[in-house]
Amino acid sequence: MRITLPSGTAAEVAGEAGSRGLVVVPDIMGLRPLFDEMVARLAMEWECRVCAPDLFAGHEHLDLAGRFAAAASLNDDDVLGDMVAAAEVAGGERVGAIGFCMGGMYVTKAVSTGRFDRLVPFYGMIRVPDDWAGTGQGEPLEHLAKGDPTTLLAIVGTADPYTPPDDVAALAATGAHIAAYEGAEHAFVHDPERPSHRAGDAADAWRRAGAWLGS
Repeated sequence: MRITLPSGTAAEVAGEAGSRGLVVVPDIMGLRPLFDEMVARLAMEWECRVCAPDLFAGHEHLDLAGRFAAAASLNDDDVLGDMVAAAEVAGGERVGAIGFCMGGMYVTKAVSTGRFDRLVPFYGMIRVPDDWAGTGQGEPLEHLAKGDPTTLLAIVGTADPYTPPDDVAALAATGAHIAAYEGAEHAFVHDPERPSHRAGDAADAWRRAGAWLGS
């Protein structure tokens, strides 16, 4: 079900309110059937209420190239504010967060909000890519230092150029937990249509994420 957050950002919601809630942050292409289906599946399988806010509020018409160009204009306060608002929609005594690619980067930044008890970025950028750098874009590692890094489990592939070894080492040095998949490329989990998808690793990554969020 589509709703509108107080900021005007669209969000997808599924599941019944209970003791646990979950916020899902999409990849750079935002809300679409892939994430509508994911929200519904996770609500059923993980027995929680799930809320997924869009990343590009008011710019849903942009294609991939347009979104890459607009990434530098995103503002952490806006995106993290929408994540916190989505957590209120998800409800529950404990609210977790997961995100993918750009959404994973924001999940890492969301540690600084203190709103989420456990977080799982799937191949989220550990440092802001040069092309995305803007006045409103803070560094994920700086946000992480403002909260509790040990609440984070990062899912990464060792062949992913967006999470190079030096960045992964810097993330691990904060106390964050790392689940690395040998030879996996970017976006190997969440979209079965991508050439980089690895079914076995994806299934294991989902299992680890569910256990982390539920423990």
